[in-house]
Amino acid sequence: MSMSVSSQDKLANRDQFLDQLLSQCQENTALETNSTFGAWLQKRQQEAANWVAASRMPHRKDEEWRFTDISPLLEHQFQKSQSVEVTPEATRSLQIPEASQSRLVFVNGRYAPHLSNLDNVPAGVTVASLAELDAQQQSQVTEYLTQQEGGEELFTALNTAGFEETAVVWVPANTEVETPLQLLFLSVGQETPSLIQPRLLVIAETSAKVSLVEQYASLSATSPAPYFNNPVTEVWLAGNAQVNHIRLQQETFNSFHFTKTAVTQAQDSRYACYPISLGAQVSRHDFDVFQTGTQVNTRLYGLVLGSGEQVLDTHSAIAFRHPHSSADQRHKCILDDSARAVFNGKMFVPQAAQMTNAAQLNRNLLLSQKAHVDTKPELNITADNVQCSHGATVSQLEAEELFYLRSRGLDDNAASNLLINAFAAEIINDISIASVRETLFNTLQNRFTG
Repeated sequence: MSMSVSSQDKLANRDQFLDQLLSQCQENTALETNSTFGAWLQKRQQEAANWVAASRMPHRKDEEWRFTDISPLLEHQFQKSQSVEVTPEATRSLQIPEASQSRLVFVNGRYAPHLSNLDNVPAGVTVASLAELDAQQQSQVTEYLTQQEGGEELFTALNTAGFEETAVVWVPANTEVETPLQLLFLSVGQETPSLIQPRLLVIAETSAKVSLVEQYASLSATSPAPYFNNPVTEVWLAGNAQVNHIRLQQETFNSFHFTKTAVTQAQDSRYACYPISLGAQVSRHDFDVFQTGTQVNTRLYGLVLGSGEQVLDTHSAIAFRHPHSSADQRHKCILDDSARAVFNGKMFVPQAAQMTNAAQLNRNLLLSQKAHVDTKPELNITADNVQCSHGATVSQLEAEELFYLRSRGLDDNAASNLLINAFAAEIINDISIASVRETLFNTLQNRFTG
């Protein structure tokens, strides 16, 4: 006799899953809690834990989650990840040549100094683990760490309640970091499902300039058991600061990756981000940008590659609050097999944000009949003197274009790859680091062959 699970039982299971996750968020062990900063951090983490305890797991009945089924996540009982030894040779393929001497590495959320190399970081620029900062620096960090808007979002609060260490990038005023910085967050799966919660804090003071690569990767295509990576990144730009931010998500295909990126931009600042999502069984990226001054410029150029039965969800929000600012968002998805992508991009233009120039475009390329995308670009405008546009397209490879390329001597794979590369090139070619561009084009070449 078959039996069905009642809705109440399913909700109870979700609550139990959240309680179990919260139980893994133990007291911070990376810092002395009897210090002033340690006591402050402990208080912030307890506040976040209380928020999580009063919350519930999202469901497809919730508007913000209605296209994304996270039930595969609930099938596992995740335990706090353990320290793992990784040799420098094992990470060599993940090293970015342009950042060979400006690299900070974390393994399962814990700082790995033997894998890091900071010889080329300019004097006065801080690239370090939070625990390495002196008392004065830690006191200054309290103005920024966990202070971004949206910290009450469930998975963000879960990270705040349980992160052990934080990667800190602090660029002083009027300082330009000429070589890119690599922040490598390496995930090593274990014999039992594990919970990993890295954190990154980036502060660019007045007229500072920096490029960084935030990279989430593993050493193999699959791990012994699934892991749940739940990172949070906070980026602060002071007046006239410039940050060029490349974000690579290259997790194993049996993992889960839920992340929050929150950015605050002051007057005259310029922020460009390239969020690239390649891995994970289910991934979710919540991306919030808050423009808190005039003459602010934001560029978000995202790319998603999905195959198999991957689910890749991107939710973004750009909030304008002052006049004479701009934003350009372009988000592209390439999906094969039964992969599914979600895009929900919001732009808020209130009455105070006159003379705003905002553009948002989501383009999707489906390579199979079973691939699926749910797209929902949104403009929320109450200002009356703006230039704003948004749109979305869903297409397949054109038979006429494939026929033309075959008639010029290309086989089926070469013809398809050429069109796929051309579709992604608008995003990839805009990335300033040559080795990252090459890696992404190589990934395209290998991902959709056959």
